[in-house]
Amino acid sequence: MKKFSTLARYLVLTGLATMTITTQAEDKFKVCADPLNPPYSNKDLSGYENKIAALFAEQLGQQVEYTWLPARIGFIRNTLKAENDNGEGYKCDVVMGVPAGYDLTETTKPYFHSTYVLLIAKGRGWDDISDPSQLMNLPLQRQETLKIAMFDRGPGTAWLQKNGLLEQGVPYQTMTGDSEHNVAMQIDKDLRAGLIDMVILWGPMAGYVESQSPKGSYTTLEMKSTPGMKFDFSIAMGVRHGDSSRKQQLNQLIDKNLRQIQSIIGSYHIPLLPIPAQPTAKDDDD
Repeated sequence: MKKFSTLARYLVLTGLATMTITTQAEDKFKVCADPLNPPYSNKDLSGYENKIAALFAEQLGQQVEYTWLPARIGFIRNTLKAENDNGEGYKCDVVMGVPAGYDLTETTKPYFHSTYVLLIAKGRGWDDISDPSQLMNLPLQRQETLKIAMFDRGPGTAWLQKNGLLEQGVPYQTMTGDSEHNVAMQIDKDLRAGLIDMVILWGPMAGYVESQSPKGSYTTLEMKSTPGMKFDFSIAMGVRHGDSSRKQQLNQLIDKNLRQIQSIIGSYHIPLLPIPAQPTAKDDDD
């Protein structure tokens, strides 16, 4: 009986210790983020992903803890999948914005759906454009004066190529090495300087550019997806493959807060479309 009592006591004590460790591990909402990536995230916590992370952490009774790294090649490997230096746990647990179905992470249900838009600076001679298709039907002399940003990859460049407008493109890189400007910041700067007059830009980045100028500075035209050329995408949150409990927790928070989440995103001038029904996920054991 004495032996059983000692064992029981040991199990209770170690159980309490385990509970304490778990509680300590879960008192942080650990986010992997870019420190200079408006409108998504920023070290000053002004991005919409920062606001959503704060909302979730508050409801979980946790504090947000960031692992900051520029969102370039190797971001997931060096944040979400990177263990702490002491070998205990991972540097961070959630990437607040990834494409739904992203293969480098497990993804939650989508929390918003947006599209690429054609953003045109007003007062530059293009105020009559009310549909992107008009650009391909312009008289040649006028078409040759186009100054439209063109990225090294993406649906905007594919659209320009398909419609014979590549020669009018001003080239930009999708991922910059600039420590002071992300892509949206650079586009905003160059539109203001007149280096370009228009750009086909992903909705959140277009919203950022619009927000930096007085209201009415730009015409915003939605790019319509067609067979073989998709412009609209759903955005979810990313967790490590196999982290099903965290994914479930985030899905519950998304369901509970969807209206508030979309209100936050909408306040950043981001075009929002209805979230399409998602294919039923298959069970996985990884």
